[in-house]
Amino acid sequence: MAADTDPGVSAVVDRALADWRQGDCVLGEQWFVHRSTPLTDGETELRETAVAGLVVVTQSCDLVRKSTERPFVELSPLVELAPDDFEMAARGRRPKYGVVPALADKLLVADLDRTMTIEKSVVATWGRVCGCRSDAEARAFAGTLARKRERFAFPDDFNLLARRLRDRVAAKHDRQTDEGRALQELREIRVQARPDWNVQKVFLFFWFVREHADEAGPPLPWRDLLAAWLSLVQPAGRFMRVDGQVATLDDMTARDYVDSDRFDLDYLSAQAREGTGA
Repeated sequence: MAADTDPGVSAVVDRALADWRQGDCVLGEQWFVHRSTPLTDGETELRETAVAGLVVVTQSCDLVRKSTERPFVELSPLVELAPDDFEMAARGRRPKYGVVPALADKLLVADLDRTMTIEKSVVATWGRVCGCRSDAEARAFAGTLARKRERFAFPDDFNLLARRLRDRVAAKHDRQTDEGRALQELREIRVQARPDWNVQKVFLFFWFVREHADEAGPPLPWRDLLAAWLSLVQPAGRFMRVDGQVATLDDMTARDYVDSDRFDLDYLSAQAREGTGA
């Protein structure tokens, strides 16, 4: 908002946004605006794309600050996913998408690859749809936004080393087998490089983090599965040794977690889902 905006107008805007939080939405016909340079004539122009709605990705603390101090809001468009793709997004397998808990029944998610900035005075005219109904949901949505930006850039030689494991996970994840069930029960896979990623002799440790200690259904052969997964990452080059453990968050120390990096499982592109792994 302009610095010379009427204080009375600013107060109205601030009151209107007092209840808005990160993850809140506006539904219905909305427009996402971005600047584009067509390949034909090279002239830059603004383009508008119709979307199902918009979701606030600005942090809540900035959202409720006075509009004269923080006049802008960041938003991402809402898009509808197919049920299978939504399930993958809900499991954190699609970092470009952020699941909005209150819209799960509509299969609507935030497309985090696209963000635009508008003035709070525009948001003040909208009907607020609560996106996160509890602290836990708000924390999960904020975690999704953070993960989108903080994905670790693994070294190229590690990516090559771990390719067989990544391909295996992609091929087996949706199978109705012991291995498929086990992969579906994993919360995430984390990798720790000791002493760090930049030395000439690296010791790798994989954490296969289960969502829950208790299993739904017959017991799974976790020890055998762990051995099979680790066998796909053979020491080579500067990677001297590869170890790992199946664990829950309760089994890991805070140091184990912060010293490890999330193994990016955004693998399920159409090509990956068509993988021929047996």
